[in-house]
Amino acid sequence: MLKQHLQLKLGQKLAPQQIQLMKLIQLHTLEFEEELERELEENPALEIAKEESKEDDYSSLEDTYETEGTESIETDFDVDQYLYDDEPSYKTASSNYSSDDEEFDNESLLTEGQSLYDYLMEQINLANINKEDLKIAEYLIGNLDTDGYLRREIKSIVDDLAFSQGIYTTRENVEDILENYVQKLDPPGVGARGLQECLLLQIEKKVSSDKAVSLAASILRHQFDALTNKHYNKIIQKYDIEEEDLRDALDEISKLSPKVGGNFDTQTITINQEIIPDFVIQVKDGQVIPMLNSKNAPTLRVSEEYKDILSTYSHDKNSAEHKQAALFIKQKLDAAKWYIDAINQRQNTLLQTITAIVKFQKDYFLTGDEKSLRPMILKDIADITGFDISTISRVVKSKYADTPNGIIYLKDLFSDSLTNDDGEEVSTKEIKMHLQEVISKENKRKPLTDDALVVILKEQGYNIARRTIAKYREQLNIPVARLRKEL
Repeated sequence: MLKQHLQLKLGQKLAPQQIQLMKLIQLHTLEFEEELERELEENPALEIAKEESKEDDYSSLEDTYETEGTESIETDFDVDQYLYDDEPSYKTASSNYSSDDEEFDNESLLTEGQSLYDYLMEQINLANINKEDLKIAEYLIGNLDTDGYLRREIKSIVDDLAFSQGIYTTRENVEDILENYVQKLDPPGVGARGLQECLLLQIEKKVSSDKAVSLAASILRHQFDALTNKHYNKIIQKYDIEEEDLRDALDEISKLSPKVGGNFDTQTITINQEIIPDFVIQVKDGQVIPMLNSKNAPTLRVSEEYKDILSTYSHDKNSAEHKQAALFIKQKLDAAKWYIDAINQRQNTLLQTITAIVKFQKDYFLTGDEKSLRPMILKDIADITGFDISTISRVVKSKYADTPNGIIYLKDLFSDSLTNDDGEEVSTKEIKMHLQEVISKENKRKPLTDDALVVILKEQGYNIARRTIAKYREQLNIPVARLRKEL
């Protein structure tokens, strides 16, 4: 039986323009420049205003859609469907360069170093080895990672040789080829199956008659666990040596490389991207002045040429082609106007947010001392600006500020709070700085345990639990007391 009933629902939907605005707010300066350039190429009705045109008012765009004495072209359309529907002729490569442009030979600018794989293959092909064993050795070399380690199990390699190469061999034979051929190649340590084996392969290449080298090799072979855990007293008692002898052996071990393949070109490209600050913060006469980077505040306007074209086409209301062309231009003009509004709104959002942050952390910007940082979370800035927390999060994401004390990452200004013995709220960053300072001044022969750090910080007015000390220490990449011990 069919029934009818009414139901009320609350829902929230974001328009495509709102989604695009959120994406614009999230972009840092370099990404924003790329996005702006792409929009200028995609929408020819949008252009950057010249210096003398900064006072142009684009808010009167609606007037251009109707011409006196002509019929207005009315239509409903989705702006986003028309943002990127054309392919301007100026986007072709042939029209982007002039005859005066300097030409570069790309091949002469690009150089490629020798990879670890190529270097090892050159050596193994010169070795005195039979054809089948050579294929196994080459397969082993192909399974080495960029650090020169063989991370795979020998059993898996034996299975792969049978299935993919048609080579049926034994685990013992593969291990023999690895140890007698691959691990004998240069650089020493290549083909190791772990850190201990890598270091041993290197130390064995040194002169064994040297007392420190011999001791270092013995420690690596028989006392590796004690070495990694820095149980120095155990090693001294085991070998019945003086502390000075152990120090010399450790010095030899420190000269070994844990990643023998690190000096070779791994055939990957690393791009060092320059950080361009999104904000500029100046201090003048005790006042902190926040500003946007000029690249974040372009002066845009709607193309006058496209307005004239629309007016021309609108006069001919009988031609279907002219009506279609007028509709297309109107869509581009609408998109351009919306984009300009979105850019302006982005600028206002960024400026209001950085102003609130500067006001909240004024003491820090005046002094440059991180201990002056107040506890600050996203909600604090959201309450000041009236924006949603998600909007504040998008603003500070991947953003940097140029301050008198250097370039800072905006997210580093945010931290939780703890209450000290005086009842004052202090930033967790301040506590971490005190913790780092205490550890830096400790006796490295007898490093402070977490329990000892709890007592010291409590004396300084920070009542913190041991597990919190451990958490902050890990966040600062500081190892436990046992691993900080030095001779």
